[in-house]
Amino acid sequence: MATATVERLIGKAVRRREDLRFITGRGTFTDDVKLPGTHHAAFVRSSLAHGRIVNIDASRAMAHSGVRAVFTGKDLADGGVNPIPVGWLLPGLKTPDFRAIAVDRVRHVGEAVAVVVAETAAIARDAAELVQVDYEELPVVVDAVAALRPGAPQVHASAPDNRSFHWEIGDRARTESALRGAAKVVRTRLINQRLIANAIEPRASLASYHPGTDELTLWVTSQNPHVHRLIMGAFVLGLPEHSFRVIAPDVGGAFGSKIFIYPEEVAVAWLARKLGVPVKWTAQRSESFVTDMQGRDHVSEVEMGFDAGGKLAGLRVKTVANLGAYLSLFAPCVPTYLYGTLLNGLYDIPAIHCEVDGVFTNTVPVDAYRGAGRPEACYVLERTMDIASRELGLDPAELRKRNLISKERFPFQTQVALTYDSGNYAPALARALQMVDYERFRAEQTEARKKGRYLGLGLSCYIEACGLAPSQVVGSLGAQAGLYESATVRVHPTGKVTVLTGSHSHGQGHETTFSQLVADTLGIPMTDVDIVHGDTGRIPFGMGTYGSRSGAVGGTAIHMSLQKIIDKGRALAAHLLEAAPDDVEFKAGRFSVKGSPDRGKTLAEVSLAAYLAHKMPAGHEPGLEMTSFYDPSNFTFPFGTHIAVVEVDVETGRTALLRYVAVDDVGNVINPMIVDGQLHGGIAQGVAQALWEWASYDEAGQLTTGSLMDYGVPRADQLPSFETDRTVTPSPVNPLGVKGAGEAGTIASTPAVANAVIDALSPFGITHLDLPLSPQRVWKAVQAARGGERR
Repeated sequence: MATATVERLIGKAVRRREDLRFITGRGTFTDDVKLPGTHHAAFVRSSLAHGRIVNIDASRAMAHSGVRAVFTGKDLADGGVNPIPVGWLLPGLKTPDFRAIAVDRVRHVGEAVAVVVAETAAIARDAAELVQVDYEELPVVVDAVAALRPGAPQVHASAPDNRSFHWEIGDRARTESALRGAAKVVRTRLINQRLIANAIEPRASLASYHPGTDELTLWVTSQNPHVHRLIMGAFVLGLPEHSFRVIAPDVGGAFGSKIFIYPEEVAVAWLARKLGVPVKWTAQRSESFVTDMQGRDHVSEVEMGFDAGGKLAGLRVKTVANLGAYLSLFAPCVPTYLYGTLLNGLYDIPAIHCEVDGVFTNTVPVDAYRGAGRPEACYVLERTMDIASRELGLDPAELRKRNLISKERFPFQTQVALTYDSGNYAPALARALQMVDYERFRAEQTEARKKGRYLGLGLSCYIEACGLAPSQVVGSLGAQAGLYESATVRVHPTGKVTVLTGSHSHGQGHETTFSQLVADTLGIPMTDVDIVHGDTGRIPFGMGTYGSRSGAVGGTAIHMSLQKIIDKGRALAAHLLEAAPDDVEFKAGRFSVKGSPDRGKTLAEVSLAAYLAHKMPAGHEPGLEMTSFYDPSNFTFPFGTHIAVVEVDVETGRTALLRYVAVDDVGNVINPMIVDGQLHGGIAQGVAQALWEWASYDEAGQLTTGSLMDYGVPRADQLPSFETDRTVTPSPVNPLGVKGAGEAGTIASTPAVANAVIDALSPFGITHLDLPLSPQRVWKAVQAARGGERR
C-alpha cells in the first residue's frame, strides 16, 4: 500500500477558521450570554480625581422602580471582599489597598463608589444617577515627575513621597566611567505618552451562583481565565477553586487590557452570591476610557555615549513611570523587567545602567498595553540613535550598521540580564533598506525639498522578548505565578481530536494556527481538530495569552502532547501489528512497519483500539489522551527593521504616511497570513501613538480625551498598504523554532514614524518633538522655527 501524501500545513497561509462566526454575527461574547432572572449592575463613579467620601445617600435610587439593591465599598469590605493583590512584587514595593469599590477615598476620576443592581441595565444606570455622594475635595497630582517633588499632593498615606518603587539594573559605575570616557555623549529627554487600549469589545462580566452546589460561575472578558479564578477566588473573594468556574468566551480584542483583575468583575461575582441571582455588567465606552487600565506614560532622561568611530560606548537611562492611582496586576513588572532588560536592543553596548521610579498619581492605573515595556525601550533607543546620528554627522542607517551585534556572537549576554538565544540582525536591516530603495529615496528627498515638499524617512531596529520564562527565574524576580503553559490533546475513538489549551484567543487566530499544528503533526484534516480554550471547568490550568507567548509556549505544550500521543500510538500499533515499537514509523496519519508500508494502522484505528482496550500492550492504560506543561528555558527574541516614509505639510502640520516597510524575524512561521495580520494591526497601533493617540489629563485630573470624538484611534484611510518581508532565524529554545509576532509591529512602528517626521522637519532645525506628532504640535514647531529664521 502506497503511503498517502498529506499536504503540509505548517507555513501555509490558511484562512482563519473562527472568522466565519465573527463576520456573520454568530460569536458568543460575554454580553451575549443570557441567563434567566439576570439582574444588571451599574456603578456610581467619582467625578473627582481625589476626594474623601463624606456621605453616600442611596435612598432615591432604592426607591426607583426595578432596583434590587445598592451597595457601597464598606458593604463589600464588610462582606469579605479583600483588596485586589499585585501579581509582581519588587523589593521595597509599596502596595496600597486596591478595592473593588472605594471605601473612604477616591483617587481617580471614574473610580467606583457604589453599585446599583436592578432588573435591567437601563434602570440600573438611571438609578445610579440618583445616588448622591458628598466629597471633601483633595489636592490632585497627575504628572509623575511633579508627584515626586517635595510638597506634592499625596495619593496614598503609605507612599508619602508617591513612590511605589525604585528599581535599577546594569552596572552604574561602569556606565558612568564609559560615559566619562566617550568622545561624544548625546543627551535627550523623551516622553512616551499615555495610551488607552480601546478594544472593540468593552469589558463585561456575568456571574451566576448555584446554591445547591455552592458553585459560582463567572463569564468575563479575560485573557487568562485560570489567573482570574486563582486570584479572585483565593485572594479576593475567599472561594475554593473547585467551586469557582471562570469562562472567557469569545473576546473582542484586548491588547493587554483584559489581563488584569478589575474591580467590576470582583463586585459582580460578589453580588451574584449575595443576592442569589445572576448579575451582569457591560461597560459603556465612556466607562472604558476611565476604568480600563491604561498604558505607557514614561518620562526618560537618556545619555548615550559614542567613541570617535561612532561605536556605542555606554547608555544611561533614568525613567519616571506613571503607575496611576493603584497598582494593577503586573504594573510593577512592565516598566522594570519588561523595559530595562530590553535596553541593549540590537546593539553592542559595552555598559548600560537604568533606574526607574514607579510613581502614584491621581489617574487611571497603568499596566500592560500591547508590547508592555518593550515599545518604551525601543523608543528610547531608536529615537536617541536618530538624534545621535545627526549630532555625529552620520547617516542613521550607517550608525545602526556599525553597532549591530554580529551573528557570530550568539548566544549573546546583554548588559541588562537577558541572554539573546539567537539572531542575525544585519540581513533584516539590509532587506528593509533595499525594499525602500534607500539611496534613491534620499535623492528624491533632496529634490522634493527644493520644491517645498518635506519628505522624511525613519528607521527602527527592534528586538522583542516573548514568552517570559522560566518560571523559577521569574519567580525569583517577583512574579507571583509561573509562566508555563499547558495543553491536553485528546484523540477520540473515531480519530477526531480535541485540544484543550491553557492559552486564550482574543483575536490571535489560535483556532486556526493550533489546528494547523495538530493536523500537520498527526496527518489529519484541520476539520478533524477542535480547539477548546477559556473555560476553567474544561481546560488544564494555564497562564493565558499575553506577551506574544501563545505560539512559543502554548504551541510547544501542544507539540509535546502530540509527541506523547504518537509515542503511545506507536506502542499500541506495534502491539497490534506484532512488530517492535522501534520498527514502527508514523507518517501522514498512519502507523506502519518500516519497509512494509502495507502493514499499518491509521490513527483512527489505533485510537479505537485504545478505547476498546481489547488488546493493549503491557504497561499501557486504555485511551489516547495526553497532557503537557511546558516551561521554557528562556525567552524568545523576535527582531527586525521597520522603515516609515512620510510627507509633512508644513502649512497645516499634517503628516501623511506614504510607505511602511517591515522586515521581521519571528522564527519559523506557522501561518504567514495570520502573522502578517498581527503585524498590520500592531503597526497601526504604533503609528497611532506616533501621530494621534494620547490619554491627556488636565491639572484637575479630568481625562480630556475621554471619548472617540477626542481620542485619536487610527482609521484605515490614514494608513497605506504595509510592505512586509521576513528573515528566518529559528529559535533554539523550543522545538517548533517559533518566536512571537503579536506585538512586534507596535514595538517598532512608533519610533520609525517619529524618526520619519523629524527627518522631514530637519530643514527647519527641528531635532525632536514629543509625541504625538499632531498637526497642531508640528505646525507650532514649524512656525516657531520660521520665526527664528525671520529674526
